[in-house]
Amino acid sequence: MSDFDKELDTSGLNCPLPIIKAKKEINTMDAGQILKIISTDPGAVKDFESFANQTGNELLNTEEKDNKFYFLLKKN
Repeated sequence: MSDFDKELDTSGLNCPLPIIKAKKEINTMDAGQILKIISTDPGAVKDFESFANQTGNELLNTEEKDNKFYFLLKKN
């Protein structure tokens, strides 16, 4: 995964907690900064796609590795 400014590990949390925590975290960041989110909830893939569409933030990357999901979300 490429560079990021902050990392948020939501492993073990189920929907909607990863989104809620990511929203709180991204609200503290500056435009253009990138938040890396780690999740174990398979539902998070669709959730983060929807979240990006609804908030205007950019989902740069989604990756699955070793039963974990990694997201790069850029604040716009």
